Amino acid sequence: MLVNSAPDLEVVAEASNGREAVERARSERADVILMDIRMPEVDGLAATRLITADEALAGVRVLILTTFEVDEYVFEAIRSGASGFLGKSVEPAELINAIRVVARGDALLSPKAVRGLMNRFLAEPRIGQDVGPSALDVLTDREREIVSLVALGLTNDEIAVRLVLSPSTAKTHVNRAMVKLDCRDRAQLVVLAYQTGLVRPGTTLPADVPQTQ
Repeated sequence: MLVNSAPDLEVVAEASNGREAVERARSERADVILMDIRMPEVDGLAATRLITADEALAGVRVLILTTFEVDEYVFEAIRSGASGFLGKSVEPAELINAIRVVARGDALLSPKAVRGLMNRFLAEPRIGQDVGPSALDVLTDREREIVSLVALGLTNDEIAVRLVLSPSTAKTHVNRAMVKLDCRDRAQLVVLAYQTGLVRPGTTLPADVPQTQ
């Protein structure tokens, strides 16, 4: 009822477990999937991995919505390919806005959330998840700079202000970096920036850039 109340949003399917969620994703091709974490048969994180790994569903975004607002769940959700993470206590207007944010390809992560997650988990080695600095060789110097700012939680508008660019130019650089690095969205770009060492755990935003929450 809440989603359908928005003039630009429509619910096209529902699923009671992760297996059904994957099936509905393939049959209905929704733009955004609101995914719970704890579900029978296949949990939400596993379902998210199956959806984001399917090339036929490359344009589908997953937004995790759960009562379990635990850092480790948030990190694993993003690592699984989710574009955002919300607690079920979120206000209705925030949920509607989050769906729109994720639908246009942005990550639903505040600078505070980015720092907290990456500081705690990305410093820990993960088997099969190592990515070397050479993965960034395909980027120009400007793109590397912009990726580092994305990893610190800056929006395109904030990046544009800091680097004296137009917002559209900043967005173009971000999009090119995602294509070159084979990242679905900004959330994966953030993870890759930390995995490659471009940004280190504990790095904070430059003092002259406003921090939004």
